Amino acid sequence: MTPDLLLTHGYFFFDDPKEVQIRKPYVPLGILYICSYLRAKGFAVDVFDATFSSKQELIRHLQTEPPSVLGIYTTLGTRRNVVEILRAAREAGWRTVVGGPEPVAYAQEYLGAGAEVLVFGEGEATMAELLPALRSNSTSALYQVRGIAFLGSEGQLHTTAPRPQLADLDAQPWPARESVDLPRYVRTWREAHGKGSLAFITARGCPYHCQWCSRQVYGQTHRRRSPRAVVDEVEWLLGRYEPDMVWVADDVFTIHHGWLRKYAAEMRNRGLRVPFECISRADRLNDEAVDLLAELGCFRVWIGSESGSQRILDAMQRGVRVEQVQSAVASCQARGIQAGMFLMWGYQGEDLPDIEATIEHVKQSDPDVFLTTVCYPIKGTSYYNNIASSLSSPRPWGESSDRELTIRGRHTRRFYDFADRLLRDEVQLARLRRSGSDGHSEKELQARIQELRDGLYASSEEAEA
Repeated sequence: MTPDLLLTHGYFFFDDPKEVQIRKPYVPLGILYICSYLRAKGFAVDVFDATFSSKQELIRHLQTEPPSVLGIYTTLGTRRNVVEILRAAREAGWRTVVGGPEPVAYAQEYLGAGAEVLVFGEGEATMAELLPALRSNSTSALYQVRGIAFLGSEGQLHTTAPRPQLADLDAQPWPARESVDLPRYVRTWREAHGKGSLAFITARGCPYHCQWCSRQVYGQTHRRRSPRAVVDEVEWLLGRYEPDMVWVADDVFTIHHGWLRKYAAEMRNRGLRVPFECISRADRLNDEAVDLLAELGCFRVWIGSESGSQRILDAMQRGVRVEQVQSAVASCQARGIQAGMFLMWGYQGEDLPDIEATIEHVKQSDPDVFLTTVCYPIKGTSYYNNIASSLSSPRPWGESSDRELTIRGRHTRRFYDFADRLLRDEVQLARLRRSGSDGHSEKELQARIQELRDGLYASSEEAEA
């Protein structure tokens, strides 16, 4: 039977050398939530999970199966793949719908590239109305579906009224994990790291105001499932797939301490405990919250530090202080929880004193692990809007992503490469000194650090054209 909808995405694990090296894939929960919702409404929905497949296999599937409606989840990093998939799907006679965090800001472009309809925000209820409208072959029916965009007969963009977000997350079915080869995800983790992992969410959205962060799907909201409902799912996942650890994929897991307290009590009452990692904010990690995380089995908390310069944090509207980050790191480590730190170079206005402040901040905090990135403007964010007049793209839209945008007047990639290597060597030197290292290793590092600092300051005179 031809399905009412085929759901897929544009991410191909084996095409990503970095991810192949890291080997930490997770299932596409977004389309699996849409799948289970629509099936509960009586729609026939299939999933083509592209993760362990290839673009050629997906296109061949579209060319050989009876065409229906294709829904593609699209992110900032999958634009080029999605554009190719859209072209192949339309040529094979499929109706095409795109959604996810990327298309909202580029509605005209995606519709011009072959998407027939674009879905804004959460896709579950919108798709339940959109599928019958597409089946009717009546353009007028599309105007009645909230939360979509499409092109009129003369090529003009039409955007319908926003759709209210799902109010009761407990009423939504769990993701249709049985529709994908989830054991392969767990096995990939286990073969590479000795531990198999899977993911779930307890909430949707983030209420904070970080200027560079995209809120295209959930808006600036925070809606939470009940502790009991989450533990029901956790208990099933542990019994069904037997992971060694899990990833709590919320934007900020520890926002509501009262909720966390009830969740821990429910896990305790059922005798459940599983190692996990999560993301939090420094200002949402007080002593009680960290104690609860330790009780639950948390082995690593990722903290959005971003910068060690308070001036830059305030410009980002992060709403946290450098001292709070340092305190949160120490609090986690004191309870046996690893502290991970996210850092971001190149935010608007950052200069050499801010770079030095970040290096000192990481040396003092001494997180167990830290990851850095060079800030890139995502269309639709306040950060993007603030610097839009300085942006340019080295390649055509369909062959690039927002990560490749250049910012006129900002320091060059070479400058941030020096900053990154200097940070890592400075932290290594600080750790050697704390551990009482031998003088030879220290002298080698000091010499390299001086070379990197010289390179950093020399390259600070260079700027993107």
